[in-house]
Amino acid sequence: QLQVVASGGGSVQFGGSLRLSCATSGFSLNDYAVGWFRQAPGKEREGVSCISASSANWHYSDSVKGRFTISRDNAKNTVYLQMNSLKPEDTAVYYCAAGVYPSLSTTDYEYWGRGTQVTVSS
Repeated sequence: QLQVVASGGGSVQFGGSLRLSCATSGFSLNDYAVGWFRQAPGKEREGVSCISASSANWHYSDSVKGRFTISRDNAKNTVYLQMNSLKPEDTAVYYCAAGVYPSLSTTDYEYWGRGTQVTVSS
């Protein structure tokens, strides 16, 4: 079964940092664009950041621009989301997904997996 797995979540205080990792089971992530998404209780899943397979293109939502950084290490078959200056409104379950094109839309991704909880306290 082809899956992507997000890890690295946790609980931090306002202004803290976390680094999320996205890895795969059953296929190489290096051939795919990867998107990071989050879903807070009672809200729709929203795109946070994405990166192309070549790392040549990347995008951020306005809500995280300047605070989050997406990167990938193809030697480790892993994509990272470095999250700095975290705010309580960043609290959500974070998911990563693999697809053909870098996009902040959930419909553009084929492979999903379980997310990781990020909780930011004030």
